[in-house]
Amino acid sequence: MTYFQKAILFLAGVTSLGIGTAILIFPAAFHASYGITLGSDPSLLSEIRAPGGALLVLGLFMLAGLVRPGFANVSRWIAAAVFLSYGLARLLSLALDGMPDEGLLIAAVFEIAIGLLCMTPRRARRDVTDTPSRFTVTQNRYPT
Repeated sequence: MTYFQKAILFLAGVTSLGIGTAILIFPAAFHASYGITLGSDPSLLSEIRAPGGALLVLGLFMLAGLVRPGFANVSRWIAAAVFLSYGLARLLSLALDGMPDEGLLIAAVFEIAIGLLCMTPRRARRDVTDTPSRFTVTQNRYPT
């Protein structure tokens, strides 16, 4: 994984972890920052906290790809799926429900950008045998 991909995965993981934690612990305050009033209905708060817990755990999976290189591809695809699903769902809501708060539009652009950046192809590893040589060696057509 390139340094750029690691940076994007780190940004995705920290963002998901931070937003998930905020929604899980302070759902009313988090949503109030977007002009949404939740009230004190326990069922509504339970329904709001659940995706916060999921985002927190998914953020940990994203960050795990930075610590465990064998898990990096899975982490990138998790990040792409999470961020693109949120961003594209916001665009669908825009089309179906109308204009939301400006902060939610900015969030949609950020989510789609991070999701797409997480999908950038991995750079192929170069083997020692892949290095170009200045000398051309003809192959022996007559095996010994």
